[in-house]
Parts: sequence; structure tokens; C-alpha cells
Amino acid sequence: MQPESTAPTGKVSRRGLAIAGLAAALVLTVIVVNGIWSRNASEARLKEMTSAQSAPTVAIIRPGVGGNKSSLDLPGRLEAYSRAPIYARVSGFLKTWYVDIGAPVKAGQLLAEIEAPDLDQQLLQARAALASAQAGETLASVTAERWRTLGGSNAVAKQTVDEKIGDLTVKQALTRAAQANVDRLLVLADFKRVVAPFDGIITTRNTDMGALINADSSAGLALFVVSDTQKLRLTVSVPQNFVPAVKLNTKVEIAVPEYPGKVYAGVVEASARAVDPASGTTRMQVVVENSAGELMPGAFANTRIQLPENAQALSIPAGALIFGKAGLRVAVLDGNDKVKLKTITIARDLGQVVEIGTGLAADDRVIDSPPDGLSDGDPVRVVSAPATKK
Repeated sequence: MQPESTAPTGKVSRRGLAIAGLAAALVLTVIVVNGIWSRNASEARLKEMTSAQSAPTVAIIRPGVGGNKSSLDLPGRLEAYSRAPIYARVSGFLKTWYVDIGAPVKAGQLLAEIEAPDLDQQLLQARAALASAQAGETLASVTAERWRTLGGSNAVAKQTVDEKIGDLTVKQALTRAAQANVDRLLVLADFKRVVAPFDGIITTRNTDMGALINADSSAGLALFVVSDTQKLRLTVSVPQNFVPAVKLNTKVEIAVPEYPGKVYAGVVEASARAVDPASGTTRMQVVVENSAGELMPGAFANTRIQLPENAQALSIPAGALIFGKAGLRVAVLDGNDKVKLKTITIARDLGQVVEIGTGLAADDRVIDSPPDGLSDGDPVRVVSAPATKK
């Protein structure tokens, strides 16, 4: 007995094989397409990542608006507000002295006495000459009066009367000259007493008992030096570019090494209003109260002068500056986050911060510490949100 359905079974097997082959081809196609798409997506991501990594990363800051407190630190030298070297006006020997260094004195107080025998003898001689002149004047006066009486009666010639009257005039002039010489020597004799010209302290004594004194020897050492230390002068040399900012009555803080941590107050009292060509500075004088006597003339001092603030100033960190052949510039971001280089000028250099004179606006986004090689139009990546400094 033979099978009934041999032919249909062969047909079913061939159809199944075709379907299976088609399914396998479809799966293979899907696998190939998915692989190509994955590779293209990976290449796109890699390209995007590479492009992102090629743009430099920057931090953005806003210019600070408002004044920056700054000060000018300078060395100075303290001096007495009033200082008088005292020299002798008469020659002789120092008889005695009454005050030593460090002693407080009052105006007119006797400091020393000078023994001047030569001056004493000159005064005696001048007084004798004055007495002789006065005697001659008295005789000439009596004689002139007699001849004037005789002349009135026409007993003598008028020429003789005029001669006697002229002789009286000469004798009167000689008397006045002798009196003036006596007065001059009396004034010099007063200088044998060396007195203090004002209240102060004795800061120098360069003489001793028996020392030879030469009059008007201002080229040598002074007998005494009297200094008024109730107020002191502090002399500082201010650089030329800071002179306009340091005005009269500007307050100054003063410190000295012997009192660490203590600050004394001073005021700018005077300015030389001239620049020393050798140093490029202007000498200014600061007045310091010293009623406690702690500060000493001639001492070194450190000064700090507070400079005025500019309320409209824009300031940025010094690290944002770019130095190059094109001048001083800063890098800012435009509306498309592209680099734009701006040329600026500096109004004041305060060290870590600089105040901008021109070239920058308050709403500019400034790149802090810009990397080397930035050019106009370069793209960048911002890693910090803009922060406004008040």
C-alpha cells in the first residue's frame, strides 16, 4: 500500500525554508543597520566631545562697582616743630651753664653765662669817649651862645658866629655817635646771658665751663639746641603720581618701632608743590601731636596715608589683564559667548585689584585669568555663573 500525500510534504518544506531564509536575511539586515547607526552615533558623540574639549574653559566675573579703599605706605623722619641752635654773640669764656640735655626750659630762662673781659673793656672805653664828647658838646654850646650874643650887637663878624654854631653841631653829632656805640656794647653785653628763645627741651649741649667762646661762629657747633617737642613735623616724600590724591588736611597714621602696635594720628599741613627731579617725589609735611612726649625728634617712622575713594570706579582682579603688543587688554564675552578683546587703561593699580580708567563697561562679562592665545571670536566654555561684585 503506497502513501497518499508525498508531493504536498515536499512543497511545505521548500516554503518553510524560504520563509526561514527570508527571516534570517531580515535579521541580518537589522543587525547590519543597527551596527552602522551605532557607529555613526558614536562618531557624532566623539566629534561633539572633541569639539567641546577643544574650546578653553573660562570663569566669568563682573567688574566691581564702587571705590576701593587704598593707602600709601611711606617712610618718614620726625623733626621738632621748632628747633633753635643757639650760638654765642660775644667772645669770651663760658662762666657757667645751668641746664643739661633733656631738661625742659621756658622762654627767657637762663641757660649759661659768658665771661667777656674784652667786651667789658670796650664798654668802659666807649663810656669814656661818650663823657668826652658830652663835655666837648657842653663847651661848644656855651661858646656858641656867647658868640651869638656878640653877633647880635655887631661886635664880631657874622662868619665867626656861624663857625661857632657849626662847631656846636659837630660836637652834638659826636656825642650821638658815642652814645650809639655805648648802646651797641650794652646790647652785646646782654648776650653774655644765654637764654632760651621758646619753651622746649635741651636736645644738645656742646660746651662746658671754661670753654673758649668765639662770637658768631655759626659754622661750628651750637652751644645748645632747644627743641619744641609738643608738636613734631614728619617729612615724607610722596611719589609724583600720588600727589594729587594727597591733599592738605589728609589724615595720616604713624607708627614707630619703639612702640609696636601703637598708632599716632597726624595731618598733612604743607606740601612743597614741587617735584624733586632726582627722586621724582614731592616733600610733604605732617604735623603730629606729641603732648605725651613719646615721640622723639630725629626718629624714623612709618606712615600710612589713606587715599580717597572713587565711587564710580570699575575694578577687576589684576589676573584678568592681558599684556601684549596691542597694549593692555581684557577678554570679555559677547552675546554669543564668543571672545572679544577690549583695550583698557588703568586709573589706579592697587596690587591684586586694578581700577579701570577707560575701555570697560559695568555689565561686561570679563574672563578671569584668560588662557594664552585667545583671539577675537574664539568659542569658550563657561564653568562658573557670572557673579556681580558690589
